[in-house]
Amino acid sequence: MNRLDFTDRTAIVTGGAQGIGGAVSAMLAAGGAKVAIWDLDPELGQETAARIGNGAIAVAADVSDGSSVEAAFSKTMEAYGRVDILVNSAGIAGVNATVADYPVAEFEKVLAINLTGTFLVNKVVVPTMTAQNYGRIVNIASVAGKEGNPNASAYSASKAGVIGFTKSLGKELAGHDIAVNCVTPAAARTRIFDQLKQEFIDYMLSKIPRGRFLELEEAASMICWLASAENSFTTGAVFDLSGGRATY
Repeated sequence: MNRLDFTDRTAIVTGGAQGIGGAVSAMLAAGGAKVAIWDLDPELGQETAARIGNGAIAVAADVSDGSSVEAAFSKTMEAYGRVDILVNSAGIAGVNATVADYPVAEFEKVLAINLTGTFLVNKVVVPTMTAQNYGRIVNIASVAGKEGNPNASAYSASKAGVIGFTKSLGKELAGHDIAVNCVTPAAARTRIFDQLKQEFIDYMLSKIPRGRFLELEEAASMICWLASAENSFTTGAVFDLSGGRATY
């Protein structure tokens, strides 16, 4: 595993208890960061915090709820006093259905978590990063946000929104030592697969030229570099993790 120096850095990782977020939490902690794991599952968050060590804490958070986000941020600041890194990994896939059959409530739920949640968490963290003139933000989008997946309109739209949001915020904060970037992974075997039909999983695999799904540690390596002090120039950018599916 590549090791980057995160000594004296503090990080928030939403959805940080498992999946890509869990791998990122572990890699950040291994590099010396203190990690606040924001997750809807506080018990799993506590298990992950205990496993990765280095002063990691678990904070219950619903990223789609502004009050919950503010409360989680207050608890994090009480524990650490500052936030240097934010990785937004919380998200859901939603159901697989055509647009004609897609439930309106489900569409709104996917956007509330994946897109509005990204906005709310960034919004609460940005003032602190601006005041200290340092920060690294990585929002997790998806290759679906570039290309669109059939029968996944809500997910595709939400992740396209994350890309646009990231580009906008990156430009807003370019005058500070704050980098705001996003990554567009192909599918990795995480709990999100539990929400998908097997035929849709097979479809996603068939679209990846590498012929396999993304490994969590591969995603964490790119994300953690983007979250490091070494990434001092690039901002408002989209980094591909699609195994050759999208090359732009």
